Amino acid sequence: MEKWKDRLTDQLCSAVLSLESQEEVYSFLEDIATIGEIRALAQRLEVARLLRDGYTYPQIAQQTGASTATISRVKKFLEYGADGYRIVLERLQKGTKE
Repeated sequence: MEKWKDRLTDQLCSAVLSLESQEEVYSFLEDIATIGEIRALAQRLEVARLLRDGYTYPQIAQQTGASTATISRVKKFLEYGADGYRIVLERLQKGTKE
């Protein structure tokens, strides 16, 4: 097990899984994180989507306002991470097709 996984992070994951609507997710995020933190997470997800879709760093930076360091970090996790971005992006893409 990875060092960051423990009882508290298990509880956080369970809390996220318990949410039943987008509005509940918004409420939880607003209570648990700053608006800046939420926007940063949303930006990283969009960077991942754009990287997956073949956009260049300059195009991504222009569209999202992300720094090249952030884009590079996201690209690293897309290529060598735990596949979290891939899973979410595939599910989001399926959801828009239905």
